[in-house]
Amino acid sequence: MAADVLSGVLFGQTLTQSLEAANLDRQSPSTQGAVHDIAYGVLRYRGELEAVLGQLLQKPLDDMGTHALLLAALYQLTHTRAAPYAVVNNAVEAAPRKFRNLVNAVLRNFQRKQQALLSSAAQTVEGRTNHPAWWVEKLQLAYPGDWERILAASQLHPPMTLRVNRRKASVEQIMADLASAGIDSRQTGPWAITLDKPVPVGKIPGFAEGKVSVQDAGAQWAASLLDLKSGQRVLDACAAPGGKTGHILEAADVEVTALDVDESRLGRVQQNLDRLGLSAQLKTGDAAHPSSWWNGQPFDRILADVPCSASGVERRNPDIKWLRRPEDIRKFARQQSVILDALWPLLAPGGKLLYITCSVFPEENVQQIQAFLSHHADATRLAMPIELGDGQLLPDETRDGFFYALLQRA
Repeated sequence: MAADVLSGVLFGQTLTQSLEAANLDRQSPSTQGAVHDIAYGVLRYRGELEAVLGQLLQKPLDDMGTHALLLAALYQLTHTRAAPYAVVNNAVEAAPRKFRNLVNAVLRNFQRKQQALLSSAAQTVEGRTNHPAWWVEKLQLAYPGDWERILAASQLHPPMTLRVNRRKASVEQIMADLASAGIDSRQTGPWAITLDKPVPVGKIPGFAEGKVSVQDAGAQWAASLLDLKSGQRVLDACAAPGGKTGHILEAADVEVTALDVDESRLGRVQQNLDRLGLSAQLKTGDAAHPSSWWNGQPFDRILADVPCSASGVERRNPDIKWLRRPEDIRKFARQQSVILDALWPLLAPGGKLLYITCSVFPEENVQQIQAFLSHHADATRLAMPIELGDGQLLPDETRDGFFYALLQRA
């Protein structure tokens, strides 16, 4: 089943789409967990696994399902404690009849030559970093002193961080509740608590009651950077799934318009707000074309969490690095520029717009802002808190990668 999910990604589906197509909700919890672990694991280590498989095959397989099956088996043999004989036997049984001998031969050959094959795979950029070569090259150019650290952090399992709803609880109260439930945690921000080990949200004390939400520590900067004041009109553009919408409303008594181009995704925003006991005006519309939805009333604050490559959160979505292409970065940059130009006239004089991406690529971040400032004389970029430096948060063991730029209109 994991091979079927992986096959979908190899054909160009996102991992989310492929998992949904697999109808895993019909399977037992243990089967669901195993499929997720293998699918995510293969994509996390795909560079190494493909390099190994390429050495074991005399020519590329013309059957994508069998190719995915071999990747899944190699992942289990290399990065899990699964019994090798069981992995090989299960893979052979799952293979199409005409490929069973091949699967058996490839996997047994790998067992005999494992160390040599892995050493050889590590000689290639993709095999060593588990990232596409073009991705690595971009990071080397942008961060000559940090690129290896970025890649290493992107291979880690993402932390599970909670945001405490200050209207309903305190950090101390939630940490005490977590401890009572046997969940170890530590405070990682003013309202952020990171769990030592992820747990299902249903087991988190206070989640159902809206006392906490799941939100990365890096993403929790948005509400504070907006410098919110009671009574302000706030636009959350590209709002779905609503994490930042909820945080804004927790932080201040403001009037929020939550905008998203996808009406179905606004349903998730509403669900989040209902759980938190908060309300906003939800509106379907394209941030790049305000004339179709804006009523002419300016906003005091605009949160522009724009579409991007998601290169800063790829450890949560390990399919991203394999599905993206270099030209995609340029397309995102053009889209971001259009959205920024479209939203700027909606901002009241003296108002502030917070530009956000979950990217680490400069074309989407600092270069985007520099270009915007060069043709908007009424825009000023405000200084970030010292903890944010130039606004580029790089991924590490505590947070994902984000970029922030706060712009004020004259």
